[in-house]
Amino acid sequence: MPSNFIARTIRWSAWEGCEAGLEHAEVSPIEGGLEFSGVIIGHAETLRFGLTYKVKVDGYWRTREAHLQMASGRALHLESNGQGLWRANGTERPELQGCLDVDIQASPITNTLPIRRLSPKAQETIDVRLCYISIPSLDVSPRDQRYTATRAGQLYRFESVDSGFTADLPVDSDGFVLDYPGLFKRLAP
Repeated sequence: MPSNFIARTIRWSAWEGCEAGLEHAEVSPIEGGLEFSGVIIGHAETLRFGLTYKVKVDGYWRTREAHLQMASGRALHLESNGQGLWRANGTERPELQGCLDVDIQASPITNTLPIRRLSPKAQETIDVRLCYISIPSLDVSPRDQRYTATRAGQLYRFESVDSGFTADLPVDSDGFVLDYPGLFKRLAP
């Protein structure tokens, strides 16, 4: 449960040869869960962007709220009842029904949410439907992903069911991604 979690700061840089950018994230306990706050400076195709985010999860690692804002001012506010019902900028989004997590395209931090919420055992594979947030558009859509605990608590195989993309994600003792091969590298504390 997040209530025993100690606040921490995590940073990732772009993988060598990748123009993804830099992320600074802070993870803090709040009443009833955790808050993830971060800043990302990145590059997507021909567009450079700046993004701030706050994601709140409850005591069961279910996303309850996410605020994202681009440096341009464009913003997205997602709210969930924790049971899979969502509102985006105040409007109900029935196509997101059943999603319990968010995945911010430009950040490895949101991979932690399904890993911690579901805690797959060694060699166990779990399918997840979540709210995928495209950057820099801030469009949100349901996506299907799969996590396999190659070495539970240490290494997870991530698969995007929709695109076929896969990556092996080593994690620290709290389930936060160390490196996301080809995209992000964790920086030393």
